[in-house]
Amino acid sequence: MELQVVQLEKPENLNVILGQSHFIKTVEDLHEALVTAVPGIKFGLAFCEASGKRLVRKSGTAPELVELAVHNAQNIGAGHCFVIVLGEGFFPINVLHAVKACPEVVRVFAATANPLSVVIAQQGEQRGILGVMDGYLPLGVEGEEDVAWRKDLLRRFGYKVG
Repeated sequence: MELQVVQLEKPENLNVILGQSHFIKTVEDLHEALVTAVPGIKFGLAFCEASGKRLVRKSGTAPELVELAVHNAQNIGAGHCFVIVLGEGFFPINVLHAVKACPEVVRVFAATANPLSVVIAQQGEQRGILGVMDGYLPLGVEGEEDVAWRKDLLRRFGYKVG
């Protein structure tokens, strides 16, 4: 078995969702889930088909994001993985419930704007995702000032009240 790490490529300001599903129907169902969850959403979606023609299937509402999702899916190359690249101003918190509720979705490995590395195992013609490395190492533990900043940020975004 061969191990490798694949770095997802994306601009800093974009979020990605990386997951695993089990059926070609994933592409259309995830597309519908995303546009239903957030009308007007901009995204690209790519799915690595694991049998049959073994193509990277694709969909989305922004061609440049579809292209980026396809590029990353090809680099990962693991059967039944999917990559969603969200456009600027669109966030996983608004679509994750819809993505996870999709009947084909088995798991979500990551949903992040951070640098994302994917740990891959390959044996012969099979390739799978073992895990991900999301962001960087912690530099300490939050203090009272950091707690106040976090709470203020969440309220400014409208995620918390009061």
